[in-house]
Amino acid sequence: MLAAGETDPYELLQFYLDAGADEAIGDEAIDRMQLAEVMAFVQPGAQEQAGQGKPPLPSLGNLAAAPVNPNAPVGTLEAMGDARALAEGAQTLEELKAALDGFKGMSLKRTATQMVFADGNPKARVMLVGEAPGADEDRLGRPFVGVSGQLLDKMFAAIDLSREETIYISNVINWRPPGNRSPSDAEIALSLPFIRRHIELVNPAVVVFVGGVAAKALLETTQGITRLRGKWTDYTSAGLEKPVPALCMFHPAYLLRSPGQKGLAWQDLLRLKKKLQEMGEVYN
Repeated sequence: MLAAGETDPYELLQFYLDAGADEAIGDEAIDRMQLAEVMAFVQPGAQEQAGQGKPPLPSLGNLAAAPVNPNAPVGTLEAMGDARALAEGAQTLEELKAALDGFKGMSLKRTATQMVFADGNPKARVMLVGEAPGADEDRLGRPFVGVSGQLLDKMFAAIDLSREETIYISNVINWRPPGNRSPSDAEIALSLPFIRRHIELVNPAVVVFVGGVAAKALLETTQGITRLRGKWTDYTSAGLEKPVPALCMFHPAYLLRSPGQKGLAWQDLLRLKKKLQEMGEVYN
């Protein structure tokens, strides 16, 4: 029996779980200040808003060239260097998947069931990049397989595209964040080298950024998805022979919450269809 004023520990635990706090704090503190340079890269902030451009990512060049340290502390700048070295060393999708699986610097691996790498046809000319796996994706090991994934399939089927033949899908983050929370800036920064290399290896004709997290991270902008969606831009990366046309769209999870925005999503799908036709891609 609980005394008056005492809280049931089970109810308290359930409260934390409902709030998404399902990851225990480690035995040793992490110096988050070590990620200051990474944060400046992911979210340029004041310098970009003031028109001074995106600040460069300092000192990571030497780290990327250094030997990979499998015991690098989770979330440190050293782990960021390891991520870049592992990603740049991958010459095939299989090697990239193995590099991701062996990367020790991402704390999300401790709470996720499994890594969610990709789905669809790796030879497809259209590549979709979303945010991060959810509960269903974490359980099945494939991106966009839950309710929002079902809507995604229907959306692209409306313009005769399917993950079985003409679409390849991945995420910026390859492990489910606890409680389906939004990825942190540090988690995005540690994942960027891998998803950038992923796009390079697939070398699609068109890349579609599904949702604000993917769009902002890979286009290196602070603009929200409402401003970015429906506009074509060039996605560039060192490992690509030429820029790839990129289109930003609302995430299907957002459309499920805001069905009134589906009209805009349909307009974006038609823009994608028109672009593929103009590029002469095999298309029904």
